[in-house]
Amino acid sequence: MKYKAKSFIDLFNSLHDEISCREFLEYQRWHGEPICPHCHRQSKEHYRLKRQGLYKCKSCHKTFSVTVGTMFEGSHVPLMKWFYAIYIFLSHKKGISSTQLAKDIGVTQKTAWFILERIRHELHGKFIATFNNLTQVDETYVGGKNKGRVKHAQGRSLKKKVPVVGLLSDGKVQTFVTPNTSGKVLKAIIYNLVKEGTTIISDGWKGYVGLSAKYDHKVVDHGTGEYVRDGFHTNSIEGFWSHLKRGIMGIYHKVSKKHLFRYCDEFAFRYNTRNLSDVERFSLFIMSTYKRIRYHDLIKLEY
Repeated sequence: MKYKAKSFIDLFNSLHDEISCREFLEYQRWHGEPICPHCHRQSKEHYRLKRQGLYKCKSCHKTFSVTVGTMFEGSHVPLMKWFYAIYIFLSHKKGISSTQLAKDIGVTQKTAWFILERIRHELHGKFIATFNNLTQVDETYVGGKNKGRVKHAQGRSLKKKVPVVGLLSDGKVQTFVTPNTSGKVLKAIIYNLVKEGTTIISDGWKGYVGLSAKYDHKVVDHGTGEYVRDGFHTNSIEGFWSHLKRGIMGIYHKVSKKHLFRYCDEFAFRYNTRNLSDVERFSLFIMSTYKRIRYHDLIKLEY
């Protein structure tokens, strides 16, 4: 069974009930040949049981369905509602609030919030960028109010703001929520991800001092009003920060420190897949829904 939808309407005309949604998930994960999640064997001789969507493995004799081992396992929310939530979440450039999603799919706000958090959990580590070319690095600060700022501090003086570090190369971005923006923290991230000898572009923050020992370090001093030097700039990563902050302020309004990294992953995934169509992005996500987090683990998560 192949799916060649080009739009939201095409896709959801095909995914109109639980059976069609399950068949779509089976096609995306298995391509017609079930894989047992218990013994991980792929066989055309799995038994299809009378109960819709259930199989029995001929090797280990355990039953399974396509949702076992995925983010959908154990959920009482129909797949059709899950798919709608995923599609809207991934296609809306600034995301969707749990309050709005609850109204759209007919669930409680608490359930909608959990659905969105499960989707974000699935996005963590899904798209790993490579940094062996021209790399922009920058840090930003999320939360707090712009009162009492130190001149040229760019938010660093506000204790309530949470620092986020970003690296961008070849149009792909990766973010990290950090305890601070000291040289030790920044260099640990850079040394771990960026190939030695790469050209790195940053602003004049003191935490980047010393990078020239391993990299071709270009500094654009924003503190003096400089935004381009010899053709080098950090405009791309700063554009991503602007989009992230507008989304958080306009849609989510406030994000707790312990969940901020999930929202950064959300915006990074959309940014990194911006050249895909909404249907392609949705299918890419569904193909690898292998992470699951339980509600009690989510709410007790500590930063």
